[in-house]
Amino acid sequence: MSAAKTRPKIILVIDVGGTHLKVCTTGSRSIIKIPSGPTMTAAQMAAAVRKAVVGVKYDAVSIGFPGPVVENHPLLEPHNLGKGWVKFDYQHAFGRPVKMINDAAMQALGDHLSGRTIFLGLGTGLGSALVVDGNVLPLELAHLPYKKGRSYEKYLGTANLKRVGKKKWRRYVADVVGLLKAAFIADSVVLGGGNVRLIEKFPPHVRAGKNANAIRGGYRLWHHQ
Repeated sequence: MSAAKTRPKIILVIDVGGTHLKVCTTGSRSIIKIPSGPTMTAAQMAAAVRKAVVGVKYDAVSIGFPGPVVENHPLLEPHNLGKGWVKFDYQHAFGRPVKMINDAAMQALGDHLSGRTIFLGLGTGLGSALVVDGNVLPLELAHLPYKKGRSYEKYLGTANLKRVGKKKWRRYVADVVGLLKAAFIADSVVLGGGNVRLIEKFPPHVRAGKNANAIRGGYRLWHHQ
């Protein structure tokens, strides 16, 4: 039997956020939103998702996690959620094969069109990923130094946006986009996250992503890798 025939047909995709879980199965047009918050543990997440999709058949699970991921498990406990995420047995909880990836990387994969794409998630922090011809590489650019000993995240995150204002923040975004596009020899840059709505004009080969495309990224985890 070929590898293509063994790929799961229906994927349950979970995009884990600090305020909501977004849940969808491939082929469905509706996204289920489940409140999360600073006390939600991994076990509570799994239980809430299972309850929300009772009666829905799926063959595998994709999880987008807000933090670094190694070998399908979080490397660190999340900042904006409860505890118990690092050692939790996700495959046992769902009874299906599970692939977990950083949430920015999952959206990057969903937003990717062709060639080399850099994804930057403009939110409270700075998410980042590189996609090359359908293969995604999660990045951790947020804490690398940018100016005056301060990191990219310190300049592009929500705290600095509030401090310096939209106009100056947009200039920082444009500068960082140019630097990273050149550094990774990228064909295009996709900007996602909640603060992308504040960008008024996009340079050539730079476009806004769509949060809903994270679901498509979860599907592609199984079918494009």
